[in-house]
Amino acid sequence: MTALVVVSHSDPDSLTHHVARSVSEAIRTAGGTVETADLAAENFDPRFAGGDLNLFRGKGITPADVRAEQERIDRADHLVLVFPMYWWSMPALLKGWIDRVFVGGWAYDITADSGFVKKLDRLTVHLVALAGDDADSFERHGVYDAFRTQIERGIVEYCGATVGSTTFLHETDTRSRDELATEAQDLGERIAAQVVRLAAVS
Repeated sequence: MTALVVVSHSDPDSLTHHVARSVSEAIRTAGGTVETADLAAENFDPRFAGGDLNLFRGKGITPADVRAEQERIDRADHLVLVFPMYWWSMPALLKGWIDRVFVGGWAYDITADSGFVKKLDRLTVHLVALAGDDADSFERHGVYDAFRTQIERGIVEYCGATVGSTTFLHETDTRSRDELATEAQDLGERIAAQVVRLAAVS
């Protein structure tokens, strides 16, 4: 089993990075191979610029940085996205990565014969979101439903990939660092167990 862990946070000492490392270590301990994509450290450009627009219009080739990201995903059985929640969603850096990388011809196709074709059915995606708010607030305000509609359904399942797990780490701004570190380790082990279980049945 091979996993690509994508982390989106500009501070390498952040809780987000700590969680990403915990997930990676747990998957390795379980016998998996892990590659990490640190979008901020690698200076990934999230802007959907001229080259991306040309590709979308069928008039250009895939930009080299986008092709490199697609190849990293192609090497993985599991894609793990670790990110803080901004305005009930993901940071612009990660959203821009998805905008540019999950494009027609690679993530999906639209053809005259077959219509809409999902192309990422071999991939399992795990979502790990860190939130300052508490679980009760998420429930009251419908954040879980919004996340399911916008990200699980609107991105992952739209391209044919499988949602392996969705995990929220709540109250990240108010709980103690030690408590959060313990939960991050437990979270990593739970996701690793999901990866192992899914690998065993595939």
